[in-house]
Amino acid sequence: MAETMLFPGLVEWSGENPGISLKTDPDGPFTALASFFRVVLSPHGRGHALVLLDSPQQADAPGNICLTDNEPLARWLIAEYVSHFAAWRGLPGLAGLRFQPIDSVTPEGDAVTSYAEVIRAGSTTVRLGWTGLGAPFCFAHPPERSSTGRHYMPSVFLGCEAATIEIDGRALPGKPVPREVAGHRISTAMLAFSETWIRA
Repeated sequence: MAETMLFPGLVEWSGENPGISLKTDPDGPFTALASFFRVVLSPHGRGHALVLLDSPQQADAPGNICLTDNEPLARWLIAEYVSHFAAWRGLPGLAGLRFQPIDSVTPEGDAVTSYAEVIRAGSTTVRLGWTGLGAPFCFAHPPERSSTGRHYMPSVFLGCEAATIEIDGRALPGKPVPREVAGHRISTAMLAFSETWIRA
């Protein structure tokens, strides 16, 4: 019988963190980014947060927003996690984010062929969509290979062929580009379910 896998350390948060990073030029910088969190366990309780940059290279841009129903949780996720993600690290757009309370969050699709998250906040509606989903795979990064360099990160990922970020029906320009995760060729848009961050 195989031995039980036990991750030492403190469980900081657990939930979902699908993301979309788009480029208009495959060799250029990211031109639009979205990182969505559905957190079921954390030091700041449960909640949702969408961190969205439609002008990643510009601080205080009006389209750089965080929609959330738990602002302390969202600010903690941005400081401790999002700002360390490879596509987001060092971006001026993370400065001066505009925070807005969420009215509703609705998942759509079967997570087999397609999936979406629809976030409504006042007069703003954001739809994140993933299509052409690949087979799910489960892996666990050790701390030295995680985004923060301090956490184990067991997770289930699904890559996708295409993804869109729509704000009030307007699609942001760009497409995801290829990347590799845990030996799987996916893209810079993926679903991340059953994700847990454990501080080593």
